[in-house]
Amino acid sequence: MVSPGSKDATEDIRKAAGTLENQALVEQDLLPADQAQVLNKCSIMQMAKYQVPKRSGDIIMIQSEHTGTIDVLSSDLESADLLGDHRKVSPPLMAPPCIWTFAKVKEFKSKLGKEKNSRLVVKRGEVVTIRVPTHPEGKRVCWEFATDDYDIGFGVYFDWTPVTSTDITVQVSESSEDEEEEEDDEEEIEEPVPVGDVERGSRSSLRGRYGEVMPVYRRDSHRDVQAGSHDYPGEGIYLLKFDNSYSLLRNKTLYFHIYYTS
Repeated sequence: MVSPGSKDATEDIRKAAGTLENQALVEQDLLPADQAQVLNKCSIMQMAKYQVPKRSGDIIMIQSEHTGTIDVLSSDLESADLLGDHRKVSPPLMAPPCIWTFAKVKEFKSKLGKEKNSRLVVKRGEVVTIRVPTHPEGKRVCWEFATDDYDIGFGVYFDWTPVTSTDITVQVSESSEDEEEEEDDEEEIEEPVPVGDVERGSRSSLRGRYGEVMPVYRRDSHRDVQAGSHDYPGEGIYLLKFDNSYSLLRNKTLYFHIYYTS
């Protein structure tokens, strides 16, 4: 049955049925070919104007171009779960982190400057992502960082993925946009979120795939040591992002200490 109020859709369906009858007559040589050609052209134009009904209870007729058979589908199928396991699921909301600062910047940088793998340069226009897997003996991740002379953007995300190694790795992207394109190549994002401003806290497309612990904001890491911690929400990888994509001229020297506690 066609839902009430869809007279136009009913008329179009009737015309489509008439087209099928005309085609049958041509095949039986009961209708002249030139007349059939005119009727087919009119029917094609009418079907081109036909809008697929979207109200609940409306029907959609689909004719096979090979066999000529007609399938009748209900628009209610649109709400059915046809994707099964392939349906995208948004990541769960994350608990907020604990964050604080302390003023001993010189002492902090002096200590870390002597340690291996605790200092790096984030070049102008770059985003550095430090990937920190959850540790089987830990319950929370902790971070501390500072910079020379200038501020830097910083934010934390969580990738819900099985941990195969506890090694901490560093990834460098030329810009925040390039970084998101790389993530898109790995997995399609259902609803990309517009990229925001580091001044106000970026809302990158990473939110579509990862849990957001804290968005990327510019931090005064050249004035105070920026520190924080976050309880493990489960197994996965923390993405600590140091964003210098807004800087066109200045590289930023970063001193950082990342560890877990139980």
